Amino acid sequence: MLYFAIRVLVSALLIAAISEIARRHSGFAALLAALPLTSLLAFIWLNLQATPAEEIAALSIQIFWLVLPSLVLFLLFPVLLRAGIGFWLSLSLSIAGTLACYFALLPLLRRFGVTL
Repeated sequence: MLYFAIRVLVSALLIAAISEIARRHSGFAALLAALPLTSLLAFIWLNLQATPAEEIAALSIQIFWLVLPSLVLFLLFPVLLRAGIGFWLSLSLSIAGTLACYFALLPLLRRFGVTL
């Protein structure tokens, strides 16, 4: 239970730090947010739990494929905001577009033998 609490605390502190940095230096915060910190933390936590290397490697490959449709959010969101659409609607539409891309990608990956 203590290990779980430490993982939650470290992860939450990282997110809070990035949001605080963004208020002062958006470029640096963007760099930190763009780093695969969540994935790196997951790899570290799994390694510390003695997860086999093959399972960690499989997770890494799965993350790679699933990052691709998530990029739609980062492209669509600013376009909608700049078009004058409100924040919440822009965010909702961007999430919907991203989900649509996920649903389109999954059958395509299966066709090429990529398992998730």
